[in-house]
Parts: sequence; structure tokens; C-alpha cells
Amino acid sequence: MGQKSTLIQNARLPNHSEPVDILLSDARIQAIGRGLTADTSIDAAGGLVLPALVDPHIHLDAVLTEGEPEPNRSGTLIEGIERWSQRKERLSVEDVLSRAEEAVWWHVGHGVLKIRSHVDVSDPSLTALKALIQLREKLKPWVTLELVAFPQDSIFGFPHGPELMEEALVMGADVVGGIPHYEWTREDGIRDVELAFHLAQKYHKAIDIHCDETDDDQSRFLETMAKLTWEHHLGSRVTASHTTALGSYNDAYAFKLIRYIAKAGMNIVANPLDNIVLQGRFDTYPKRRGMTRVKELIQAGVTVAAGHDSIMDPWYPLGEGNQLFVASMLAHIGQLTGSTELPWAIDSITQAGARVMGLADYGVHAGAWADVIVLPVPSPADAIRLMPRPRWVISRGRIIAETIPQETRVWLTDEPRTVTYLRP
Repeated sequence: MGQKSTLIQNARLPNHSEPVDILLSDARIQAIGRGLTADTSIDAAGGLVLPALVDPHIHLDAVLTEGEPEPNRSGTLIEGIERWSQRKERLSVEDVLSRAEEAVWWHVGHGVLKIRSHVDVSDPSLTALKALIQLREKLKPWVTLELVAFPQDSIFGFPHGPELMEEALVMGADVVGGIPHYEWTREDGIRDVELAFHLAQKYHKAIDIHCDETDDDQSRFLETMAKLTWEHHLGSRVTASHTTALGSYNDAYAFKLIRYIAKAGMNIVANPLDNIVLQGRFDTYPKRRGMTRVKELIQAGVTVAAGHDSIMDPWYPLGEGNQLFVASMLAHIGQLTGSTELPWAIDSITQAGARVMGLADYGVHAGAWADVIVLPVPSPADAIRLMPRPRWVISRGRIIAETIPQETRVWLTDEPRTVTYLRP
């Protein structure tokens, strides 16, 4: 006996002027229109329906470890790595599973059902990877979880680094990572990128490298990634994450490089929460924004997605898995508030994120997977402005999370008035 059909009534879609009904059945969106019927229904009441949100960059092995065994007092990227190295000594499969699963539940409550997690494989026991492979299988019916083999302590500066990368892929990591700017020398940084491409082709994996996450304008491994992507015709199977040094390059070089990134067809993932607080730490004033050139990349036709990166870990002591907050920060830091630019912020946590993860049948259209969220606001701009939790989160046609609407009453006269924070 098949799953009952569900009708989302009175829903608003981006770029649609009138509400529609959305029919969900057999884990798919069957139709969008008016006058549809189903076994059960929910009333969106004019709320916005979006595809399930995407977090294309998070570190689930490190979540909820802030202050353990001691805090990051300087707030810098380097001290964060040092604190994580201390905490890593205490990892167990049970420890990682417990924290990571909690963080995924937080994500799901915010409508995030598609997650790519980088997993530290600078560990002879590969403890975190073993735990997250278990979690990936446990969540598989409802949440898509991709795992990146990520060499946090570098590949060539860590004992048996290349062997651990390959072992991680054989064990079941989905994507090949790297961290060229953290290698001891520029030459090793080039080798770091080259090894990632070699392993990706050997094991038929996608690539997602932490690249040039530094304020150093001489850190230029992104050009190596672009060249290898173009030479091997890998296109959107390659992603460079962070690329904050691109914000520090001189304009002439940056303009040339962005053209090559677009020509290669590779993706960029910005991480506005972490990078706005980690980068520019050694600047006096003016301080750099600490984020890649989002606007210029998008204008050149490059796919730019946005990740949460950290949740209460040694690099970022805040966060709750709210990708709408990430989109808001991207819009603010990247100055994407023009009328043609603001939609890019929502795109960064939906369609662009889906392209980074290579998700098939994603979106809100007939034939797509019935993975959608219903927000209690009428438009994407309101979603970014108010950052509400979804009224309902639906995975494969089944409601798996809901948030009871809040109500605020204000007394400025004898009669209270309910405040909605929406334009009258």
C-alpha cells in the first residue's frame, strides 16, 4: 500500500504572484496548480514553499565542542586548529555520533535536509569518519549526508597523510578534500591539490578543497584548482571552499582568475559566519570583510553556495544550523541587497547548494523529490529578513518537523495588537 498523498494548500512560490496548491505523493511532487485533491492536506496560509535547504559545508565531527578542553581565546583560525587538535585526542565513535546527530536535528528543524560535512582524516584511527558513516546510513531515508575526506592538519605535513586520504575514500568518504594553504611550503600546497585530483579520478569522487582560507594575497592555489578542473573536464564536480584570499588579491589578478574559474565550470562555497570572524584578525583598520568575492563570481556565472561551516566549535562559538541566517550574513557581508542581488542569497542555500552536491530532481516542480519546507512568510526577502523556522519540514512527502507559530502582542493602547513583522 503506497504512502498517502498530501496537498499543501495556499502556498506561495518565488516569482509566483498567486498562491498555488502542491500535490505530494509517492515521495515526489506530482502536480502544482489549483483544485487538486489528496488524502490529507495542510494549509500554508500564503506562506512560502521552498525546496529543502542545503548546507554544503559543515564540520559535523567538531560541532558542540567549543571550550573543550579549553576555549579559543584569540578567536583566530590557527588557534582554533590547535584547540581542535587537543579535542581530537578524546574522540570516540560514540562522542562524534552523539554531537553530530544533535546538530543534524538542529539543521532539520531549520529545514536543512541536504548536508555536506567535511570530516577530519588527519587521524590514524579515522574515528570521526567511522562515526559519520554510521550517521549517514541512519539518516539516509530522510536526510542526504555527504562526507568529505578533509586533511585538517595537511596531507604532506602529517604522518602518512596521503595514505590516510586514500584509506578514507576506500572506507566510504564521498568526496575528496584538501587544504593546500596549510601545507608547509607552496610546493607541497600544489602537491596537495594534485593528489586530490588524482584520488578523485582514481575513485570516481567529487572534489571539495578548503582553498586559500587566509588573508595572504600570495596564497594562490585556486588557480591550480581551476587549471586542473579545466584540463580534466571535471566542471561542477569540483568545489573550492572559502577562497577568502580572493578578497585580498589585486583587482587585475582577481578579474583574470574569476574568468578562469567560470571557464572551468567549478563551484565556490562561501562560509560567511566563520570567515567574517576568523579573517582580518591581523588587520588594524580598515578591516577586510574576510569573504570571497561573491558578487563578482556570481556575475561571472560561477555557482556560489553558502555553508554554515561551524556550530559551537573551536572556530565559531555560536550557531544553530540556521541556513537562513547564513543567507542573511551572505547578503550583508557581500552587499547583495540590490533588487537583482537579494535572490542570490536564497539561491546560495537552495539551488546553488544543490548544484554543489550534485543533487538530482531537486526543487519545487512536478517530478522533483517531495523535499520541501513551508515558511510562515510570503516571500524570499521576508525569509532572509526574519529568518523564521519552517512551519513544516517535509522529506520524501512526509512531515518530519514542525514549528508552532509564535505570537507577539503589543500594548500601546487599551487594546493589544498582534505584531507580525510583515509589511501591512
